Amino acid sequence: MIVNARMYSATPEAKSAWNAILGWVIERAGLSWELRDYEAPAPLATLWARTDLGCALMCGLPYSQRRPRPTLIAAPVPSPSRYAGQPIYFTDIAVRADAPFARLEDTFGGVVGYTLRDSMSGCIAVRSHPLKYRRANGGPLYREAVGDLVNARGVIEALAARRIDVGPLDSYSHDLLKVGDPALASQVKTIASTQAAPMPPFVATAAISASVLAGLRAALDLAGTALELSAHRAALLLERFAVPSDASYDIFDSVLNTAERYPDPW
Repeated sequence: MIVNARMYSATPEAKSAWNAILGWVIERAGLSWELRDYEAPAPLATLWARTDLGCALMCGLPYSQRRPRPTLIAAPVPSPSRYAGQPIYFTDIAVRADAPFARLEDTFGGVVGYTLRDSMSGCIAVRSHPLKYRRANGGPLYREAVGDLVNARGVIEALAARRIDVGPLDSYSHDLLKVGDPALASQVKTIASTQAAPMPPFVATAAISASVLAGLRAALDLAGTALELSAHRAALLLERFAVPSDASYDIFDSVLNTAERYPDPW
């Protein structure tokens, strides 16, 4: 069984903290699973397609669309106040720190960037969010779209290099970069954020027993308060883990359907 938190290993420090917490959790649950590296730019979709994931972070969109759905274990609850103690996240829409843009509308006519076509926060959300403007405009909002930026770091680097004028950042990745790589994060500013969405959960694509699932959830719950993990939780801006309802991820069906009606809103 593979254990992996690549999705929110936004910095080397975050990766180290995830490995420490997940190693502790797996040991506490009495399992001998493998912490497996899977570094960018290797596509996360390839990782998520595996059938031997025991405890891995997965974007809510592919989780919601996979049939049968993987087993939902738990989801991180970030500690910053905007998450309100809930397993949720947002998509921050960012521009260069020195850009003259103050609102999303100010970026129309420029160049929009995105991570990957199958990413909720990195593409689908930034396609869905401006649809009301697309309907009113009756045509594309941007003169060009630049893709394959892979992740939040890639979007920030493209903004700083002036390859794009505006791009999406998964809010939790963005917050982790602010803490772990403030020099990079300071090169952009947020001009809009989407509505909250369910946080990408830790899932198992392999068959696991009810007792193993219960043990994992109990260990993750303890990891939220264990004193020996406090420094790692702080590095991850992690308050605790929660078990969201499986049905909460159904919202991605309507988001995806809406976005697909306008496959290229930019």
